[in-house]
Amino acid sequence: MADQLGAPRFLTVAEVAQLMRVSKMTVYRMVHAGDLPAVRMGRSFRVPEAAVEKLIAEGLGDEWGAAAQ
Repeated sequence: MADQLGAPRFLTVAEVAQLMRVSKMTVYRMVHAGDLPAVRMGRSFRVPEAAVEKLIAEGLGDEWGAAAQ
C-alpha cells in the first residue's frame, strides 16, 4: 500500500487494468467519471494503489469485502 517511507504507492493505468482484469480504456473511463481517483502527471495518470484496493474490496461486497480488508 505505502512504501517504507509512508508515501502512497501509485500505479499506472496499465497496471490498474491488469490488476482489475479490465481494459485500459475502462480504467480511463473510471478516472474521467470520478469513480477512481488519479493524479495527472504530464500526459499520463497515476492511480493510488489504496484507491484500487478499496474499489476492489467494495466491489466484492459484504461476503468477500470484509475478508479482503
